[in-house]
Amino acid sequence: MASLNVGNLGEYLREQRRGARLSLRQLAEAAGVSNPYLSQIERGLRKPSAEVLQQVAKALRISAETLYVRAGILDERERSELETRAVLLGDPSLTEQQKQVLLQIYESFRKENGTDGPPVASAAPTTAGGATPGSEPEPERGGTGEDERDRRPD
Repeated sequence: MASLNVGNLGEYLREQRRGARLSLRQLAEAAGVSNPYLSQIERGLRKPSAEVLQQVAKALRISAETLYVRAGILDERERSELETRAVLLGDPSLTEQQKQVLLQIYESFRKENGTDGPPVASAAPTTAGGATPGSEPEPERGGTGEDERDRRPD
């Protein structure tokens, strides 16, 4: 059987398995796949499905997205974007509204830098200053209208 081009996935899996001090049989059992099948993946003879990669990642306690990139299922930029979103959405110290605002700001920066992705919310929430993320806040009433950024030291 010829080796498939799976982006060094098999070598990476073997390194991770050895780092976790698991035998091939132990990892196969933990991931719910057969020992021969996992061996073939490690040797580059089989290209596993995303579901199998997810099971292996869970058993190794590593990111499934990393395995998806190594297997050519997911682009590196997509992985980075997904991980950023997952970290923001998974933070238990933030409210749902705060999470959505942060995602909106993240998207506005990506759009500004030419790496626009799909929109993250249907309505644009407002920030504490009354502005939508990515726009300038309105000056406070009764002030000079001078923005902190406009002040220059002498």
